[in-house]
Amino acid sequence: MWQQRIRLSSLHNKVMPAEQAVQFIQAGMTIGMSGFTRAGDSKAIPIALAAKAATQGPLNLTLFTGASLGNNSDGLMAESNVLARRSPFQVDATMRRAINQGKVLFYDQHLSELAEHLRAEPGKPIDVAVIEAVAITEDGHIVPSTSVGNSASFVAQAKQVIVELNTAMPAELEGFHDVYLPKKRPGRAPIPLTSVNQRLGTNAIAVDPERIVAIVLTDTLDSPSTATPPDSETQSIAQHIVRFLENEVAEGRLDHSLLPLQVGIGSIANAVTQGLVESDFKDLTMYSEVLQDSAFHLLESGQLRFASASSITVTAPMMQHFFSHLDQYRDRIVLRPQEISNHPEIVRRLGIIAINAALEFDLYGNVNSTHVSGTKMMNGIGGSGDFARNAHLSIFVTKSLAKGGAISRVVPMVSHVDHCEHDVDILVTEQGLADLRGLAPRERAELVIQNCVHPDYQAALQDYFERACQRGGHTPHLLEEALSWHLRFEEHGSMHQQETAKA
Repeated sequence: MWQQRIRLSSLHNKVMPAEQAVQFIQAGMTIGMSGFTRAGDSKAIPIALAAKAATQGPLNLTLFTGASLGNNSDGLMAESNVLARRSPFQVDATMRRAINQGKVLFYDQHLSELAEHLRAEPGKPIDVAVIEAVAITEDGHIVPSTSVGNSASFVAQAKQVIVELNTAMPAELEGFHDVYLPKKRPGRAPIPLTSVNQRLGTNAIAVDPERIVAIVLTDTLDSPSTATPPDSETQSIAQHIVRFLENEVAEGRLDHSLLPLQVGIGSIANAVTQGLVESDFKDLTMYSEVLQDSAFHLLESGQLRFASASSITVTAPMMQHFFSHLDQYRDRIVLRPQEISNHPEIVRRLGIIAINAALEFDLYGNVNSTHVSGTKMMNGIGGSGDFARNAHLSIFVTKSLAKGGAISRVVPMVSHVDHCEHDVDILVTEQGLADLRGLAPRERAELVIQNCVHPDYQAALQDYFERACQRGGHTPHLLEEALSWHLRFEEHGSMHQQETAKA
């Protein structure tokens, strides 16, 4: 019964359908919605907003979230003229198309920064926060579901709050969360987190119950993870990383518990973590944004002692397993606000080993995580930059080829830079691993070409590099050719020089 989940009885009369609740959301407002990588997202309000826009016309909302939403919510709102602006991250194909067409203006932002920016602009608050919950406490505070994300910051800023009470989620999720927000500046004290399993805050999001204007009942689970099982290439990437970390232990730079791991979202990153299951590392910890299936496999194997994140994004079978064994995980998992899970201060203090995916990288170590051919937004930078610049080890992974071999993921110059060479330590493809630490640009290039490039493109990249070196420079380039591979693909459908000649 939903009444048992709303433990402040005076809020019972705030329960209403989503179609009624969206009366509090008017055109031109700024909305903060819960949701981080498809987890703990609003399920009913986006649908009701799309219906409202269909009858009343474009709503032109500015929408902030933690990260991506599930249940096709981003796409539905994009095609229904609900949104004018979107930030900080998305993964929906329809939303992506609207962004690249300029119909929705997208502010791509480091995930740790949005809450800080909102805090620094007190004159521009969130008009309405829409937060998924599994319960409301006796004090009227909100117990999140499978993510915390930016929810606590949205609630702190919002003039009004709509709670989506999701009865499909177990009420026993209460207790997994640690809600802590930094104080305002100036005069802010350090965030007192010195170990992965430490708790700083509360189990629920504090809010004055008077600001809760509506409670919408839902019973829909999160969209399941779309991460695919490891294949031969992702397994090779994982093996390269495991061997590299084993060597770090052998050289005395790490021990067998390594340092806290951060692993980005997606199939490659999930496969890399899965590869650790068969390693000899033990007593591992994780301080990450997202827990995927592989994190739970490590927990099950006993190798992972504790995991801290901001959301849980797993396949449907793993979600069911997690819900059926909550007591088994209660003392081994904590979910935090994303500005804490991604905070540079904490990342630097804990000495994170960060593993994130790249769309492409160049022979000097610059990484493009966001833009296809330098212009078309894919998803967004997410939290990769939060970790890359501050990690003990910053590792980027990708397959060496895309589009059946028509695209090399290693190019002379990336078409867009998200992570410059100064923030990148290790590059890995299925071909091999390049440890770039302490190397000058010319040394980096030789290692990248030798270890990471697919054989189909190795000779071409070596030729480019040698001719660039003849021209000279600390970081040698042939500016008239630096983006020629991308242009070749745009014009001929392949980066291969021979394909161009045939055409």
